[in-house]
Formats: sequence, C-alpha cells, structure tokens
Amino acid sequence: MSLRHAVLGLLSEGPASGYDLLKIFEISLANVWPATQSQLYGELGRLADAGFVTVVAEGPRGRKEYAITDAGRAELHRWLVEVEPTPVARRSDMLLRVFFLGVLEPEEARTYLRRRAEAADENHRNLSELRKVVSEGEDSLSVYGRMALEWGLRFTATQRDWAEWAEQELDRIRKPQGASES
Repeated sequence: MSLRHAVLGLLSEGPASGYDLLKIFEISLANVWPATQSQLYGELGRLADAGFVTVVAEGPRGRKEYAITDAGRAELHRWLVEVEPTPVARRSDMLLRVFFLGVLEPEEARTYLRRRAEAADENHRNLSELRKVVSEGEDSLSVYGRMALEWGLRFTATQRDWAEWAEQELDRIRKPQGASES
C-alpha cells in the first residue's frame, strides 16, 4: 500500500483539506499506514501534479480543499484490483530473533517472549478502545474501517496468544526429562 492510494481512497469519499485528511489518518488509517503531516501534504502536491486530485476550494491561511479526479479514481481502482498486496509477514525481525533465542540465557529468551506478549496485548487493548469510538455508520469508510479494525484485533490477539504459548514452550523444553509437575 502506498500513501498515494490511502489519500485517494479517503478523497473518494468526498473533498477534504490536508488537515481533515490528517485527522482521519490519526483516528483510523494510522493503525495500518501511518503518515506524518509533511508526508501527507507532500503527497497531496504530488497527486495534484499527476492530475489525480484537484483543489476545489481555497480558504484562509492557505487552506486548500482537495477532490479526487476521474484519473485519480481510475488509479485507485487499478491499484485495488490489479496490484497484489504485499504479504503481511514476509519479513519479520521479531520472528528472525526467535530463531536465535537459543543464543540467550533461558530467562532472557523468556523475557523477550514476555515483552512480545505484553506489546501485542497493549496493541490489542488500544484497538479495543478504538472499537468503542468507531462509528457504526453505513458509509464506505465506516463499514470497511470496521473490517480492518477487526483484522487488527484478531491479529494482535493471535500475536499475544502465540508469545504466551512460546513462553510456555520454553518452560516445557527446558524442564529436565522425567521431571514431574509440582
């Protein structure tokens, strides 16, 4: 995914200023594709130069409201139906580290896994809080935004569950053969 397509997608719902788009990013898209103010405004300029958006209104202090053009809609459509998404976990420095946890002392490996469980749990709690404020609207961004949020909730729950399982697995494999549970 690219910032370009995120902006086009947001503008497909209606005209917005850079400030409006940034606020939408902060409450929704930042969970899947974060963007800074400078990145967003730079992308709006590039999209305008490419003919994918146009300025439809100008206000005080240089405020501009942008709208998607037909060419922008065509680009968004092309990206949605023709460009394959990047695999989610093709590269993971977290899992690469797991392959080498045997280099660490057992308690260090356990601490690493515990931190992964705690981080996933915190992410899950943050997304759960977001669920409380996500609109139950029927507009496109609300409907599909809820679907993306649900993916995040399930993904973070799986990450947490895996890390907790892996920590227990360390206990199981490090226990001397024939030792019984106390």
